[in-house]
Amino acid sequence: MKPYYLFALLLIQSCNKIGTDNKHGAPGESYPSFSNDGAWCWFSDPRAVYFEGKFKRTYGGWIDSHGNVMVGFYDHESHVMENDTIHKDLEIDDHDAPSLLLERNGTIQVYYTRHAKNEGIYFTHSLEPENIHVWSDTKLLALNDTLSGLGFSKTYTYTNIVRLKKESGRLFLFWRGLDFKPNVSFSDDNGQSWSIGKILILPERSYKDRRPYMKVTSDGERCIHIAFTDGHPRNEATNSIYYLAYRNDQFQKASGELISLWDELPLDPTVCDIVYDATITGEKAWIWDIAQDKNGSPVLVYVRFKDDMNHIYYYAVYENGSWQNHELVNSGKWFPHTPEGETEREPNYSGGVVLDHQDPSRVFLSRNKEGVFEIEKWETNNNGKDWLVTPVTENSANDNVRPFVVRHYPDSESPLVLWMNLKEYTHYTNYNSSIKYYLDHPKK
Repeated sequence: MKPYYLFALLLIQSCNKIGTDNKHGAPGESYPSFSNDGAWCWFSDPRAVYFEGKFKRTYGGWIDSHGNVMVGFYDHESHVMENDTIHKDLEIDDHDAPSLLLERNGTIQVYYTRHAKNEGIYFTHSLEPENIHVWSDTKLLALNDTLSGLGFSKTYTYTNIVRLKKESGRLFLFWRGLDFKPNVSFSDDNGQSWSIGKILILPERSYKDRRPYMKVTSDGERCIHIAFTDGHPRNEATNSIYYLAYRNDQFQKASGELISLWDELPLDPTVCDIVYDATITGEKAWIWDIAQDKNGSPVLVYVRFKDDMNHIYYYAVYENGSWQNHELVNSGKWFPHTPEGETEREPNYSGGVVLDHQDPSRVFLSRNKEGVFEIEKWETNNNGKDWLVTPVTENSANDNVRPFVVRHYPDSESPLVLWMNLKEYTHYTNYNSSIKYYLDHPKK
């Protein structure tokens, strides 16, 4: 670690464990746009992936303000950006933003859904490696197990796609499906056919369509990390954060203790790790991101709500056999622009907090500063106890929300961070935003 960085962190320890870098941010509007018209929710991933083949490019997916599903790229050498429509007029709803998988030859797989419709998961792939302009016919994957789920909701929302090399390249697809619960399926032929979906998490059905929210990541080799909640914070008296891992047909706690076999799904949340127990504090939570550190241990970021006006970001690590939760910052209230005289419909929509999956000691977050949501970079060298804070955006005219760090960027590169810069956002079906990008300082 560089001496100046250690010195900065030593300074932090004497000033409430938070220090500020001398670097200044820039107005969000001044950053270049990955897309001039784009939005996304935070429960479908990966939203953007770096791939190096014939070209060195970052590929991303989003939904525009007209309801078109879009895929684009940024070329790191030519600095050219292009995009293409892969589904015209799907639906004006930011829940419909796609997730992307880059195959080893550069072929791009894309998965997406309408929001809470009984329709299936849309799947398409590029017909040529590293080419976003020629696509296969779109298939609808009807994966919900409707035969064993008679009487339950059969809708589809969100997609999360991962591949495990050590399981012969098996693909795992996660979505919110049958009974509004997290569902999972696998494919052994690169997405051409899929197993019937299984409900992964099944809390007590205390009300209709109780829906745990889930975040997924993988080491790409043999492990999938999963974090989830009891339900939607708006519908829960308390809403806790849970964790489990998948390895070789087994579900495990962070300690490696066996929870269940694949064939024994679904799982009750209480048999998994409880990262944060909201029944103790009375402060409900919502998950935002999960990653794996260099030792293979899970790292989570989430938000707790003291009330709807105070969204508190937390950083959780599994350390010495237990979960440690570190408070980051009060990010303020929700970001949607509530029409005058109306009650906010989504008071738990925080600006957003995410991990750099290449190095989860680095966090990017959005918080309300003097009435505008700005992006900041937070860095720690001691598992979240102390932080160095660097502004990315400052003095912005528009809110900057829902950051995302591009997956799989090479060690020679620095993080490419994307976020939504809002001209307007009154609801997830009424938005006008661009997707901005920020390339952190080049590595030496």
